Amino acid sequence: MGKYDALGRYLAAQPADEVLMTFGEIERVLGIQLPLSARKHRPWWSNNARNSVMTQVWLDAGFATEQVDMLRGRLVFRRVGAGSVPAGTPASAHAPSPPPQFVRAAKRHPLFGALKGLVRVTPGADLTEPAEPSAGEAS
Repeated sequence: MGKYDALGRYLAAQPADEVLMTFGEIERVLGIQLPLSARKHRPWWSNNARNSVMTQVWLDAGFATEQVDMLRGRLVFRRVGAGSVPAGTPASAHAPSPPPQFVRAAKRHPLFGALKGLVRVTPGADLTEPAEPSAGEAS
């Protein structure tokens, strides 16, 4: 059993699709303090499955993070994918699972390279020079 598994069980048992939690409430559920980086770095709360062990816990529970407010120390866990159920449905009536895009992070974004070949830069061109000199400037 991992040190973050309690959060996964807590989230999976929630009947609502949206769970607002403070960092303090998460710590109470876990029974341990969050790492300092969780309070300092927004990317710690990303939904990249390779981000951290805790990320995998909330993804496995069928949730993704959003509306992360680092100043107030709170965020929203939102149920994603096939596990979405109407608010008020008993937790035992569903078995949420994360959608494929959260299970395995893609190596490259689907739009990677989409603009390839649309712009040609002449070798040796000064890319810091204005494209069109202002009317009042002398060349």
